[in-house]
Amino acid sequence: MTASLLERHRASGRSFRAGGIGSFVLDQGPPDGQPVVCVHGVPASAYLYRKVLPALAARGLRGIAVDLPGLGFAERPADADYTWAGLGRWLGSAVDALELDRFHLVVHDIGGPIGFEVAAAHPHRVRSLTVLNSPLAVETFHRPWMMEPFAHRVVGEAWLKSSRLPGIFLTLMRYIGVTRRVPSAEIACYIPLLLGDDGGRAFLKIMRGFELTAAKQRLYLSAVRDTPYPVQIVWGMRDRGLTWRRYGVQAQLAAGLDHAVLLPGKHFVQEDCPDEIADAVHQLVSTTR
Repeated sequence: MTASLLERHRASGRSFRAGGIGSFVLDQGPPDGQPVVCVHGVPASAYLYRKVLPALAARGLRGIAVDLPGLGFAERPADADYTWAGLGRWLGSAVDALELDRFHLVVHDIGGPIGFEVAAAHPHRVRSLTVLNSPLAVETFHRPWMMEPFAHRVVGEAWLKSSRLPGIFLTLMRYIGVTRRVPSAEIACYIPLLLGDDGGRAFLKIMRGFELTAAKQRLYLSAVRDTPYPVQIVWGMRDRGLTWRRYGVQAQLAAGLDHAVLLPGKHFVQEDCPDEIADAVHQLVSTTR
């Protein structure tokens, strides 16, 4: 079942190259629709948005999700820059390679900091920004307990090896990421997309490339406040890792917003609430020129 789901996923997208690295993109919706670039975090890939993109397309938008280097079907060069800044530069090259002049951004998890890098570097190309369960005040950010081991050598390798077991991975995903409405076979697809052809070595580099500095926090705050584009916070309020009460409220206050869109999902809110996310994005897009 997992193999057939992965084959179907691969067939629904195409390969492309950006910044000298081969990757994979899902691109759905009318060609003349406003492009919405959806950025994943860890341990995910464009696969996370497979339900959101059709929902965006149904609302007349062109949904686009790419695999970041080191994850999904993307290449995993040993010498690539897997820091947030490096992945942000690659994402900038990806939107150029896909010939996207101006675009809306949807970011999730550490796709938040990666997308903020792009927004801060190219604010007048961004038409709107939707933040889904992403860390923003990164100077004080702490990885959730189930992700912390990956940041440490030896321990991280051992934890990754145990996470390859479908039973353990499924238990963790059910706890923090998705509800029981998401079939187990679909969740199992995350494992090969995480491990790829390097056994997850690039993923570990990503986990050890977090830039938890005051300078980065200032940069990311500049991407969500006093911007030339509208910003919204959309949060899966059952997230046990990046909880609404701590990280969601923190993001809302940082963006200077008086409200947020709260959804009945966990961390991977795209799995449980794709239509609600598409509605929120469509509503924000409708306020832009």
